[in-house]
Amino acid sequence: MIGCQSFINMPILQYSNEIRSAVMVLHGDKAHSCYFGKDAYAAMTAKNKYQDNKELLLVPGASHTDLYDQTDIIPFDKMEQFFINNLK
Repeated sequence: MIGCQSFINMPILQYSNEIRSAVMVLHGDKAHSCYFGKDAYAAMTAKNKYQDNKELLLVPGASHTDLYDQTDIIPFDKMEQFFINNLK
């Protein structure tokens, strides 16, 4: 069996606060994995001098799969503004 077991002990977020690039973490606040996005954002911005180009965007009432195709709740305007501000 081949799986991801080798990554279980890897501190995935240990060096995320060294990321210089713009990052948007987008989650539905009802998604079962929302905690990981919040943790990733917190780790990424902790003691990072490049915090201004990081954003955590939580969509109220949305689950993970709601953001696949429910175009009425996907925050396209906020995503567009993030890209305009950070992809120069």
